[in-house]
Amino acid sequence: MALTTLDPNTALIIVDLQKGIIGLPVIHPIGDIIERARALADAFRERGLRVVLVNVAGGAPGRTEQPRQTGPRPEGWTDLIPELNQQPGDIVVTKWTWGAFASTDLETQLKALGVTQVVILGVATGTGVEATARQAYEQGFNVTLAIDAMTDMRPEAHDYSIKNVFPRLGETGTCQDIVDLLAARGA
Repeated sequence: MALTTLDPNTALIIVDLQKGIIGLPVIHPIGDIIERARALADAFRERGLRVVLVNVAGGAPGRTEQPRQTGPRPEGWTDLIPELNQQPGDIVVTKWTWGAFASTDLETQLKALGVTQVVILGVATGTGVEATARQAYEQGFNVTLAIDAMTDMRPEAHDYSIKNVFPRLGETGTCQDIVDLLAARGA
């Protein structure tokens, strides 16, 4: 873990903490992930920094070897969980692919606000979180990954992303590391 700094205009991106996903069989207790996500969201909001809440409403078209859910989702599936305490100033993005930047206007919104860095967390580490981190990196954002506020259904995907992918896309650290950096800069 090599978390060094946060830019003055950093945004928090919370990926797929929604009603249809939090009940999936993940490898880390989802309650802990939600608690840490909420703590970071509160810390960002207290400092006037943007919070982005991302939900997923489907998947990209195309053939895959592994089966995936197609068709309509159950009622409320895309609803963001109330524990995130959504605020009027939050940016809400609905995605139809793994990453929050593809086929959305998230990059445009963040750059219009002068955001230069993003902190990313959520579910699932090896898909939604990793794809969002890759896309943020490719769009020129400094990327930080809150590794104790993410989980996956597949232990090998979670571990691979944290050990091999994330250090190549940005810096990694815990939620407490991020809160400490926010506090140290006096924002």
